[in-house]
Amino acid sequence: MTRLAQAERTALCDTALQVGGDQPTLCGEWDVKDLVTHLLVREGSPAAVGIVVAPLARATEARMRRLRKRDLAVLVEKLRGGPPIYSPYAVPKLDQTLNTLEYFVHHEDIRRAQPSWTARPMSDDDQKLLWAMVRTAGKGLTRTAPLGVTIENATTGSRAPLKSGDDVVTVRGLPSEVTLFVFGRKAVADVELLGDPDAVARLKETSLGI
Repeated sequence: MTRLAQAERTALCDTALQVGGDQPTLCGEWDVKDLVTHLLVREGSPAAVGIVVAPLARATEARMRRLRKRDLAVLVEKLRGGPPIYSPYAVPKLDQTLNTLEYFVHHEDIRRAQPSWTARPMSDDDQKLLWAMVRTAGKGLTRTAPLGVTIENATTGSRAPLKSGDDVVTVRGLPSEVTLFVFGRKAVADVELLGDPDAVARLKETSLGI
C-alpha cells in the first residue's frame, strides 16, 4: 500500500505542474515555485536548519533563491524522486511521521489558493491516519490559543483535547479539514466551531500553526 506521505508528494508535484510555478499558495507571499523549493531545501540541504532556527533563516532563504533559478519542471521532478539517501526523511518510518501532514497541508496550500478549488474526497484509511496524527501534532499547533481547544471527528464523533483552558472551543469536521484548521488554514477549512461566541471569535483571530 502506498503511504499517504508518498501519495501526497506525488499529487503535490502533479498539481504544481498543472497550475504553474507563478500561481499563489496559502503560504503567505510564496508562489508555487517558492513552495517547491522550500520542500527541497527542507529535506535535502543543511541550510534547512534555518527553517526552525530564526538566526539562520538567511541561509535557508539564500539556498531557496539559488534553487529557484532552475525550471519548475526540473525542481518538481527532483522533489518527486524523494529525499536524498543521506536525508533523515529517506527513512520510511521518518518519512511517514514527518512528511504525511507536511505534504498533505502543502498540497492543499496549492490547491485551495486557486479560484476554482473544490474539496477532494479522501479514503477512510487516509482520514483515520490524519486523525491519529493531528491529535498529537495539534497540541503544538494550538499552543498560542488563548483558550481551550478540542477537536472532534465529524465522522466518528471521537474527540481529542489539544489545549486546556477555562473556555473551550470544539473544532468539528473531517480529519482532513480539522488538520488544515489547526495548521492555520482557517479561511479554507470546512469546520464547525462550537462554543461560547466570544471564545469562538477569539480562536478565529488567533494565529495557529508552526
